[in-house]
Amino acid sequence: MVRPEVIRKRLNKLDEYLSILYSLRKYSFDDFTSDPERYGSAERFLHLSIEAILDMGNHVIADSDLGIVNWYSDIPAILEKNGYIDSHLRKEWLQMIGFRNTLVHDYVEIDRRIVYDVLQNHIEDFEKIKRVFAQFL
Repeated sequence: MVRPEVIRKRLNKLDEYLSILYSLRKYSFDDFTSDPERYGSAERFLHLSIEAILDMGNHVIADSDLGIVNWYSDIPAILEKNGYIDSHLRKEWLQMIGFRNTLVHDYVEIDRRIVYDVLQNHIEDFEKIKRVFAQFL
């Protein structure tokens, strides 16, 4: 049985992170990339947002005995297989996982144009995934 308090806590943190990310959208590309506090905050809060949805996915899978997670990419695949998400959302989530890996492992090589693009054009993807987990409350 999925424990709602676990999901609620992570959804609340995700809302906090997304609020910060939404506030960073107001900057032009030049203003964003010229200020390390801005792009550094965006990178960190994007990372934390992705971790929150991975944690929720892992929790649902484990508590519902839906399968075994060996890799982060298993999470959206298992949730799709069990009817919680569609293939489009699985693909978007897989892109988030790839981006997370860049933020964590390739931090020296992060392309700030990509960070800015994610900030401007893909924050709503988190909202779609939030709705999936809200059903467990």
